[in-house]
Amino acid sequence: MGTMSTIMNVFMTGADISYPPVSDARRPAIARKLAGFGRLCEVGIGGRPAVAAALARDGRTVVATDVVDRPAPEGVRFVRDDVVAAAGRDDPGDAYRADCVYALNSPPELHRSLLAVARRVDAACAFTTLGGDPPAVDATPHALDGGDTLYVARDPDGVFDA
Repeated sequence: MGTMSTIMNVFMTGADISYPPVSDARRPAIARKLAGFGRLCEVGIGGRPAVAAALARDGRTVVATDVVDRPAPEGVRFVRDDVVAAAGRDDPGDAYRADCVYALNSPPELHRSLLAVARRVDAACAFTTLGGDPPAVDATPHALDGGDTLYVARDPDGVFDA
C-alpha cells in the first residue's frame, strides 16, 4: 500500500467519514443564504451541526438526517434516514417535508438523490460540495462570503434570487 492508500484510509472511514477541515467562518454565510426558508432539512448532518444550529436559533424549523445516529443541536430534530433510500420511496418521509432540503460537503454520488427528494416534496434544493468536486446535477453556483459556493439545484419560489 502506498501513501495514497494511507491518506484515503485516514479520511474515508465508513459512516464516520472525515473530511478535510472547513473554516467555521464559512458557516454563517451558508446560514444567511438559507435563512429565507422557514422549514429546512439538512441531509447528512454528520459532526458539523453549526448551520442547522444557527438556523434553529434564528427561529427556523430544522430537521437533520444522517445514516447513523448523530447528536442534534438544541432546536433541531434528528431523524436517522438515508437520502438514497428516501429518493427511491414514493413518499420520502416527513423529515424531508421542508421549504428547502440542503446538504453540506455533499459528495457527488448523493446530489441526484438529494434533488429527487426535494422534487418529491416540492422543496428548494441546495448543497455545497467536497472541495473541488463539481455538482453532479444542474445547479446554479452562488459564491458566498468566506469562499464557499452554495449550489442551487432547485428553487421553485425564487427564494435564492430574492
